[in-house]
Amino acid sequence: MKTDNPFKYSDTNKRYHTLTYYNKQKFGCKVFKISLNGGFTCPNIDGTVGKGGCTYCSGYGSGDFAGNPQKSITEQFNDVKLMMENKWQGKYIAYFQAFTNTYAPVKVLKQKYEEALAQENVVGLAIATRADALSEDVLNYLEELSQKTYLVVELGLQTIYDETGIRINRGHTYMQFENAVKELQRRGINVSAHIINGLPGESHEMMVETAKKIATLGLHGVKIHLLHVIEGTKMAEQYKNGEFELMSREDYVNTVCDQLEYFPPELVIERVTGDGAKETLIGPMWSLKKLVVINEIDKEMARRNSYQGIKYNET
Repeated sequence: MKTDNPFKYSDTNKRYHTLTYYNKQKFGCKVFKISLNGGFTCPNIDGTVGKGGCTYCSGYGSGDFAGNPQKSITEQFNDVKLMMENKWQGKYIAYFQAFTNTYAPVKVLKQKYEEALAQENVVGLAIATRADALSEDVLNYLEELSQKTYLVVELGLQTIYDETGIRINRGHTYMQFENAVKELQRRGINVSAHIINGLPGESHEMMVETAKKIATLGLHGVKIHLLHVIEGTKMAEQYKNGEFELMSREDYVNTVCDQLEYFPPELVIERVTGDGAKETLIGPMWSLKKLVVINEIDKEMARRNSYQGIKYNET
């Protein structure tokens, strides 16, 4: 029993509402996400919205650790499950991670999603997508799905600033994101947002403003990412040309802690830093020590005697 942590939604030293804690409360056990590649593309790659994708996006469509799209959903699922089952027992959420996972006809989505849901011990779905890839028929199908299983739709926002969105070739506006959130929530669907700290041209104050803004939207969760510069991307060229600098670990930790203070306590913090494939990562190289980063965030929150939501009323 913890005695020195002032944060309500925790049973450890964490002073923010972790996904591990949420899943334990909801499902009564550990829940592991299995990343899948549905073989989709993206409207910001195929020319519908734009070409080339977001400037930071790797050739795997931000699904560097997802499955092999040449394999079926069942085969991908079993590959990961086989690696995990000797050291980990629990239930699973099938995570459609790579590229834009609502960017297909409903009949295609239905086949892939329901194949994933049919796997043993799967308790729900997480679907990563874009605000501009949610047609009416897809929204209607997601509403039906959310009534049958636990469902979270993850929207890549990255920043509330449209000028940054243009700079990173995001391909949609903040208002499109907010409208998509409202449409999903109107149908009773859980929505999580992805934000990225360290984007070119953004100050500490801008990153915190992004957090303060999305704190008001009634989201289910948020993923806080560090900008990774990946070999072969447009952003890698810009970085090598000296067009922007990477965040230091100290700056990143302070930014995340400041953001956590403005999020509502009920908001699930699905991650506080991201993964970059070591083989293709240009920087920041300190990000490879992920546990160190997480521990530094924990220590800084404790040093401040702070916790998630301590400044939420200020938003």
